[in-house]
Amino acid sequence: MQAMIETLLNGLMLGALYALFGLGLSLSLGVMRMINIAHGDLIVVGAYFTSVAMELTGLGALTSLVIVLPLMFALGWLAQITLFNRVVDRGPLPPLLLTFGLSIVLQNVLREIFTADTRSLHAGDLARRGFEVGGVSIGVLPLVSAIAAIVLLGATHWLIGHTQLGRQARAVSDDPSTARLVGVDDRRFFAIVTGFIFATIGVAAVLYAIRTPFSPSAGPERLLYSFETVVLGGLGNIWGTLLGGLIIGVAQLFGAKLSSGLGPFFGHLVFLVALLARPQGLFGRGA
Repeated sequence: MQAMIETLLNGLMLGALYALFGLGLSLSLGVMRMINIAHGDLIVVGAYFTSVAMELTGLGALTSLVIVLPLMFALGWLAQITLFNRVVDRGPLPPLLLTFGLSIVLQNVLREIFTADTRSLHAGDLARRGFEVGGVSIGVLPLVSAIAAIVLLGATHWLIGHTQLGRQARAVSDDPSTARLVGVDDRRFFAIVTGFIFATIGVAAVLYAIRTPFSPSAGPERLLYSFETVVLGGLGNIWGTLLGGLIIGVAQLFGAKLSSGLGPFFGHLVFLVALLARPQGLFGRGA
């Protein structure tokens, strides 16, 4: 029984990290109606930025966020101004093609600069610490990652629901032409939103890289988990993204209990079954 509870808790903590992976993709879909195929590769880029920042400054993995977050925000703002604004209102296909090309470029640039060898970020004693509650072992690092993910998801939900920036996001998402009539510069606004999305990607990158080794080719797998959490929860729904991530994380770890090599398969299988039962997602609206 204790082993089952421990697996459930670890699955929930892993699922919260998956939800953080999907947060930026959910915002991109919900605000700009754009699918970013390079989303997973940007998580890997954030991990490499953190690795370089740690080497140059001697900071820890988590404290290096003070450098990584502004850098990722600036990168997102620049990417929107120079690339994404050219395709954001031209239907679903141009953004897919552009970001697919960006994904290929990022993978090859990272491979050229850092080689194909895997890296990992060292979290020091935090990675080895743990405690027991009722005989159930809980790692400090997975717990910190889960709490950080939930806090960031909640803060983003509050930002969208209770601030001027959030009201503009909802207006641009619902009716871009009317939003322009009342003075919202959607191109400039999209640059701010993408900067915020890239900053959330930076947080996800650090929490991912201190738990799992990464390489230039790791992006597509991160994209797959991100996309599954967003679609399972309902496109553009932040709390739905969290629930989708929790479901996939729990399914993956319980699947690994049945067969150690089939954990990811069971996560994908649950996603497929849920999608067949409810194509619009758990919190999505029907047609």
